[in-house]
Amino acid sequence: MKDMAAILEILEKSYPNAKCSLDFTDPLELLVATVLSAQCTDERVNRVSKDLFKKYRSAQDYASAPLQELEEDIRPTGFFRNKAKSLKSCGISLMERFHGQVPRTLDELVTLPGIGRKTANVILGTAFDTPGIVVDTHVGRVVQRLGLTRHQDPVKIEFDLMELIPRERWTRFSHELIWHGRQICTARNPKCPQCPLLEHCDYGREALGTRGGGDPVARRAKSAAKHQLAGLRRKGGGR
Repeated sequence: MKDMAAILEILEKSYPNAKCSLDFTDPLELLVATVLSAQCTDERVNRVSKDLFKKYRSAQDYASAPLQELEEDIRPTGFFRNKAKSLKSCGISLMERFHGQVPRTLDELVTLPGIGRKTANVILGTAFDTPGIVVDTHVGRVVQRLGLTRHQDPVKIEFDLMELIPRERWTRFSHELIWHGRQICTARNPKCPQCPLLEHCDYGREALGTRGGGDPVARRAKSAAKHQLAGLRRKGGGR
């Protein structure tokens, strides 16, 4: 059984300023930015959205935009054709069904084109202060390594975490794990020796040889982590 109170305390102390790194001023801008962030860095999305949000100020603007023009406006974010189609369809749906306003419930948000549970929870937690757990690639990776879930499916992971995390911490927990996944628990060459959660992490403890067991996910990182630790020691950074 994981000591969730200790894990939450460590995350809060490690990432006191954790928040959504997408720039926005209203729920519609956050919705658009989150759609654009798929397979794209938040930094690039913020560069693109700076001009985009000056041009498209309402759901009607996206609904009436010529598709090819919208594609060109968001091209640097990648997958621009699918994203433009989603944004235009979303604008139309917002105008037809929600008076041009972004809805405030998960059930309504996920009916919008291109909006899944991840995006919906980003909007709910960040724009409307309604608790939601965001399971992106970072969150999924970190919680699997910690041993908080055995699932691969984001929805199943979300429900596992809902059982473990107090509801009022759902949004902040998501931001903290995203920051942790970007800075420490990266997909390749995770910085296990530097990780504040190492004591609670199945993956890290196995990778560094501090526990036995047969966690197949952890074993895959063992060689890379030991190599990294040896490098840190050679540079004087290990103990």
